[in-house]
Parts: sequence; C-alpha cells; structure tokens
Amino acid sequence: MAEPRIQATQAGHSYDGRCWQFRELDLTIAAGEIVAVLGPNGRGKSTLLRAVAGLIHPSTGSIRARGAIGFVPQAFMPAFSYSAFDIVLMGRTRHIPLLRTPGRNDREIAFACLTELGIARLAQRSFNSLSGGERQLVLIAQALAGETPILLLDEPAAALDLHHQDEVIALIRSIADSRRLAVLFTTHHPDHAFAISDKVLLMHDDERHLIGPTVEIMTEAHLAELYKVPVRLLRFTAEGRELTAFAPIFRSQVARGGKPIPGDRHAE
Repeated sequence: MAEPRIQATQAGHSYDGRCWQFRELDLTIAAGEIVAVLGPNGRGKSTLLRAVAGLIHPSTGSIRARGAIGFVPQAFMPAFSYSAFDIVLMGRTRHIPLLRTPGRNDREIAFACLTELGIARLAQRSFNSLSGGERQLVLIAQALAGETPILLLDEPAAALDLHHQDEVIALIRSIADSRRLAVLFTTHHPDHAFAISDKVLLMHDDERHLIGPTVEIMTEAHLAELYKVPVRLLRFTAEGRELTAFAPIFRSQVARGGKPIPGDRHAE
C-alpha cells in the first residue's frame, strides 16, 4: 500500500499550553482522497491546515506531508491590481529559480490551469474586480499551477451563493480524482462534506474529535452534538442516485412554524 500523502500521528496544538486547538489526532489522507473538517468557530480547523502546511509546528505528536502543498486561503485581496492570469502565474513561484522571471512553460501551465477550470475568459480581468466565486476559482487554479500533490483549502465556499458553492465543490472533487490529489478542506457546510468527502473530521469544542468515513460519522446524533442544535438528515433520490442532505432545526423556525403533524415523533 502506498504511503499516505498526509499523516498526523497523535498530533496536538496549543498556543498557550492550556487550551488545545486539537489533541491526540491521528489522520491519514491518501492520493485521490478528500477529507472535510467541520466544527464550531474557533475550534482549530484553520490551525490544523496551518500545521499540515508547515506554517506552525504541532505542540505534540507529528504531522507529515509527503510532497509540496498548494494552499487556498479563505480570502485573498491583493494590494495591487493584478490580473487573474498574474495571480495564477504566482503559483509557479516554487518552480522558478531565484532572480529569474516566469518563462514560456510557466505561462503555458498557468493558462492551462485557467482553461482546465473553465475560466480562461477571466485571464486578463483584474482579480479584485471578480466575483467571490470567480476569485475562488482563480485561487484554486493558482494552487494547481504549482503542480503539488497536496491541496489544502480553508472554507473554499464561504460567502458564496448556492450556484458558486456547487461549482467550487464539484471542481474540488473533479481535480482530486483527475490529478490524484490529497485534499483537506474546512467547511461550515455539512452538505459539502456529504457531496464530495471520503472522510470527515469533526472537531468539538472540548478537544474531542471524531474521524472516519463520511457516511459513518455524519449522523444526526454526531452533528447535533457538534453544532448544539437539533438536525435532521434527509435522504432522497435525484437523477437516479441516493443522496443525503443536512437540515438544522432552528428554534425560531419551530416557534414560527405551523401546527404539529399528528403522530409525528418529533412534534412534541
């Protein structure tokens, strides 16, 4: 069996030695595998990505990444008005010798990445003028231009409308399969994990975590405990496939709702 691209062994991190962002974490991610990380705000999801990227060292245990890493931040707004093509070309930095400029091959690869993602039309547009969804696709193209075997994404669909959420998460699954990337991404959307992840990591606010196959870990009980609101998993068929969707039950929604359905076990 091939070695995993990402491997955490009893890894933990604390900024002050008292409050732990994560602790005793064992995690492996193989080529072509996607792992989604879910949890409350401030629970350490982004800290875990930084540790995998090598930006911080875990306080305990070890985290190994076998291969170079492409990183897509949650938000990026450069101070200067670069074109989308320039942003993608920056992804070639690790391949360009010191004091050299990008060559023809670098430019061809950058444009090929824009084309692969279906956004070649944006090449000469100012990055700062693009929509949130377009900027996110450009940043993913930048990561691909680095030709790395590992891809980390911090809430890649945050603040996007439903159409662009669908576009971004479908793209992540597609490139993980076609390029055999090991992918780790954080999200506040359980539906995104259901849609594309092979495994999930649930990070609770008391240092506990659960990790395993998506279909086994993403239960009503586990998600309700994680988010501290009741949830329902809705199972249905669409286009000949059995699908699962996530529905939180908000108190205000129940208070404003209609009359109870007789015999409903959730009506009390």
